[in-house]
Amino acid sequence: MGSLLGLQEYLDESYNTSVFNQAFESQEQWVFHLYNHRIIKAKIQDNLRYDLRLSAKETGKEAFPKTDVKLIYPADRSDAVRPLLKIDKKVRDLGLEPIISPRMRHHIKNKSLFPLIKERRVLFFTLMEGEIVKGLVTGFTRYEITVSLKDGTPVYILRHSVYDLRDKKGRCFLKSFQETHRDWEKSDLFVSPISEA
Repeated sequence: MGSLLGLQEYLDESYNTSVFNQAFESQEQWVFHLYNHRIIKAKIQDNLRYDLRLSAKETGKEAFPKTDVKLIYPADRSDAVRPLLKIDKKVRDLGLEPIISPRMRHHIKNKSLFPLIKERRVLFFTLMEGEIVKGLVTGFTRYEITVSLKDGTPVYILRHSVYDLRDKKGRCFLKSFQETHRDWEKSDLFVSPISEA
């Protein structure tokens, strides 16, 4: 089987945290990219188990399921983030909706993400409505992946909103591809069972 050095410790420390908790506790405004290409600048008023209640100056109070959120980042970074988000028109034109069932989503294995943090490899995340986020993976939890854009700004991609993940060469890091190709075994962090013994 083999394992990745440091992965279990990383998961023990970070895996069950959530950017929604961070945003709620900050009581600052954040930018929420929602399905149907809606973008809201708001504070989280209530962070419930499956839903968010937001309070926005422009639209007042609003509640929706967390599965409606594709991407979030602090509002004070919005001028830096927006020009760096591109659109894949082919994916956008598919008209995809949120995937509610976890087993039907486009999963990325933790074993794939962890070496990518260490390698500092430039990656391209394509979201379900075609948004492309280019940057370095700097962290992940059960719920989201933190990506540092080229100016260093962190954005938080909700794992349920990922459609595809590739590097500059077009190498795919979705679970469906990696289950066979197992790129994590090529990482310097990988320890084979023989060397563990």
